[in-house]
Amino acid sequence: MLGRRLHHTDFGNGAHTEQPNPVYTEQVNKLGPKYINRNCVACHVNNGRAVPPAIGAPMLQSVVKVGSDATGAPHPTLGAVLQPQSTSGPAEGGATIASYTAISGQYGDGTPYSLRAPTYSFTGTTPGYFSARIAPQLVGLGLLEAVSEAAISALADPGDANQDGISGRVQTVIDPVTGQRRLGRFTHKGGRALLSHQIAGALNADMGVTTSIFPVLDGETASGATELTDADLATMTRYTAALGVSARRDLANAQALQGEQLFTSAACVSCHVPTLATGPYHPMTELRNQTIHPYTDLLLHDMGAGLADNMGEGAATGSEWRTAPLWSIGLTAGVSGGEAYLHDGRARSLEEAILWHGGEAEQAKEAFRTMSAADRAALVKFLKSL
Repeated sequence: MLGRRLHHTDFGNGAHTEQPNPVYTEQVNKLGPKYINRNCVACHVNNGRAVPPAIGAPMLQSVVKVGSDATGAPHPTLGAVLQPQSTSGPAEGGATIASYTAISGQYGDGTPYSLRAPTYSFTGTTPGYFSARIAPQLVGLGLLEAVSEAAISALADPGDANQDGISGRVQTVIDPVTGQRRLGRFTHKGGRALLSHQIAGALNADMGVTTSIFPVLDGETASGATELTDADLATMTRYTAALGVSARRDLANAQALQGEQLFTSAACVSCHVPTLATGPYHPMTELRNQTIHPYTDLLLHDMGAGLADNMGEGAATGSEWRTAPLWSIGLTAGVSGGEAYLHDGRARSLEEAILWHGGEAEQAKEAFRTMSAADRAALVKFLKSL
C-alpha cells in the first residue's frame, strides 16, 4: 500500500490522485527541474496503456527518446529523453503529433483497410534521431521479471537455425548497480533488466526524481542528492511487481477457441509465446514457480521498415522491438478509455496492430490478411479474450 501511495503521488506538491487521501509531505518538491509528467498514474492510467494525444496536443503520456546518432548516444543538449515541462524557467522543448499519413491496403477478400503513420513536430531543438514510445501497461511485470534468463535465452534463434523466418535475439544491458551485463526484458526495446531499474529510470527521466540507482538527472553530468530513498523505491517496485493480470475470458466461446487455433496456425505464437514458467529465485515468493501465459518471448525481433525508428537502443536496431505481452490486451478500451497499440500507439484496433507487422512477422501478418472475414473476426475475438 505504501508503494501504491507513491505510485499515485505528485512529486511536486505531494498530492494523491485519489481524494481525500492526504498530502505525502515527505515527497514534496522532488519534481523536476525538467520532467514529462508529475506522477506515475498520469501516464499509466489505471495501470494500463496510454493513448496518443490529439494532433497538435503535447505528448505527456509518451517518452520521446532522443539521440545524437543512430545508436542512441545522448543528444548534446536534450540528453536521452525529451522533457517538455519544467518546474522553473523555459522547458527544453516538446513534441506533438503533427499529422497522420494514411496507408491503404486490402484484405485477401478485397475488403479495404487503412493504417496511419504518425508524423511528429518539435518545438525548441529538433532532434535528428528520436523514438516515440507510448506508456505501456504495468500488469504482470513481476511475473515477467521472475522468468529466468536461461528460459528466455533458450527461445532465441539469432541465426534462424530452424529456418522458420523468426530470429529473435536477446537484448543485453549493463546493470546500473553492479556493472554486470544482464538480459534486458523491460521497455519496448528491452532496455532495462530489472523492474527496480525501470522504475528508477522512469522516476529520473519522466519526473526528474533521483535515486541511488540513477542519481544523475537526464542531460546532466553530476550526481545530485538522492531524492527518493531506497526504501521508497523498494515499496514502489513491490507494488508494481505484484500488479496482477486479469483472468482470461470467453474460455468456452467457440469463436474465441477457433481464433486461438488460427493464432497458432498463423505462427503468431513463434514470437507471442503463450506459456512460460517463472523460476524459483525471485525475491517475492508469490512470483516463483508459476506457469504464466503472457504471449511473449521477451526477445528482440526485426519488425520491418514500417515500424522502424531511425534510432536504436543498446543492441536493438531501429527496426527491432521486444515482443509485447498480450495478456490483458482485451481490456484495453475499458482500462485506458480508448484503444491504442504498438510502441507509439498508432494502431487504433487490434486488426491495425496486426497489419503493421512486417520483417520477421511478415508471414504471420499475411496469414491474417488473407484469412476470410470470419476467421479474422475469430482471431481478434481470441485476442480480446486475453
